[in-house]
Amino acid sequence: MKKIYSTSLLWCALFCFVSTVNAQNNTLTAQEKKEGWKLLFDGKTTTGWHNYNKKGVGAGWKVADGALYLDASTKEGRGDIVTDKAYQDYELILEWKIDSCGNSGLMFNVVEDPASSAPYHSGPEMQILDNDCHPDGKIKKHRTGDLYDLIASSSEPVKHGDWNQFRIVSKNAHMEFYVNGVKVVEFTMHTPEWDQLVAGSKFKAWPVFGKSLKGSIALQDHGNKVWFRNLKIRELK
Repeated sequence: MKKIYSTSLLWCALFCFVSTVNAQNNTLTAQEKKEGWKLLFDGKTTTGWHNYNKKGVGAGWKVADGALYLDASTKEGRGDIVTDKAYQDYELILEWKIDSCGNSGLMFNVVEDPASSAPYHSGPEMQILDNDCHPDGKIKKHRTGDLYDLIASSSEPVKHGDWNQFRIVSKNAHMEFYVNGVKVVEFTMHTPEWDQLVAGSKFKAWPVFGKSLKGSIALQDHGNKVWFRNLKIRELK
């Protein structure tokens, strides 16, 4: 376990160092490649992604200046996008920035099904939000870093109006959320406690929610402009 879960302090120090040296975005170092990291976004295309329950990525999602972003002014080709590949045990890192008063999210263990209209019917969400402006900022368990509508963050090390980093570690259904190097949420899925959490949330309406052991990663279209970069993942054994 010690090899998988770095301490918050060590990770924060590493994150701050990388930020200060302004490492090249959307690339992997030789060490990261050796450790098994893979890019989920190449900085130039939407390869490896598609709209939920569809083929390819619509015109609403665009790439510019090394970031994958949702163009909220576009009416066609909108909707949540998911990775082509499903993942189970992994470590995921990404950076995001949200528009003023914006709302978005990162979902995991998403299962596509023609009978379902959205990833959140199956996949839990790590919330992305402008806490200070968006109405959801006044709702407990709906703020940035929260396991949306299920578990509130233990702290909020968020930089509003700037790039932030999310890190998720998933191993044997045990999950850890980090925001800018600080661990903010920890839980284990597929337990009686997990079932009780879901039963007390809005997700109780969907019987498949939080049931899968593996699934795609999803980026949410909540109607607001949001940017993503440096999306990388390594599968854990």
